[in-house]
Amino acid sequence: MTVFFLQRVQPSGGPKTGVSAVAASPRVGFTVGRALGPAVVRNRIRRRLREAVRQHLFRLTVPVDVVINPKKSAQTVAWPQLADEVQRAFTKIKEVLD
Repeated sequence: MTVFFLQRVQPSGGPKTGVSAVAASPRVGFTVGRALGPAVVRNRIRRRLREAVRQHLFRLTVPVDVVINPKKSAQTVAWPQLADEVQRAFTKIKEVLD
């Protein structure tokens, strides 16, 4: 998989600006193109990635936008390996941004 990320700039201001904790949390998106297969296959890949992200999202403590672009092998790779790849990506992003 390919992972792209971009750190978000925190808006400055006090409590009256309406900036919540959601603005400081990471956001993750997926791009699963038609080349990976029919809709059923793409949705399965997306579900697997979403679960891996859910399990490892705590590693990202900075406001960052992450886009994950999976390869076709994301459909058949073993679950521990997929989860490990997401973990490694999030750890690397945190190292770069800290």
